[in-house]
Amino acid sequence: MTGTILGAPDIGRALTRIAHEILERNEGHESLVLLGIPTRGVPLAHRLAARIAEVEPDFDAAARCGELDITMYRDDLRSQPTRSIGPTTLPAAGIDGATVVLVDDVLHTGRTIRAALDAIKDEGRPTAVQLAVLVDRGHRELPIRADFVGKNIPTSRIERVDVHVSDIDGDDAVILSGGRS
Repeated sequence: MTGTILGAPDIGRALTRIAHEILERNEGHESLVLLGIPTRGVPLAHRLAARIAEVEPDFDAAARCGELDITMYRDDLRSQPTRSIGPTTLPAAGIDGATVVLVDDVLHTGRTIRAALDAIKDEGRPTAVQLAVLVDRGHRELPIRADFVGKNIPTSRIERVDVHVSDIDGDDAVILSGGRS
């Protein structure tokens, strides 16, 4: 199977559902902080924060959303050393005592999330860390599981899942390419 798996309306519905699930699991928004993992996790985190604010008008989406650079925490720096370090922007109140929801586009091996967990511990001590992903494609190499998933897409190892977000790519889509083995 190749082609567009999710279009813009599908992505919008998935993000709305995830926002509601986040609020339900956490019994509101009081301690929530959303941190996007670059590149495409950042605009997804901002969209989730905006949807949470639609449901909970006193949730300040801009003040409770940030970006977590994981470059220096990756376990592949030796094999790919030419990575530029990006910004980490946390809410002014920080993450101590907060429920941090990490947001990423695709969950695959789990290595990116492991790096994000290491980065978080250097930024503060949240009460809890949860994970929201637009796509879970399987093939985990580490014992990491998403708390909130937009779509599970079983893939073969040779297939590729590309997430497009309009903020970066000009359109919203999830595209599967490559052949099945």
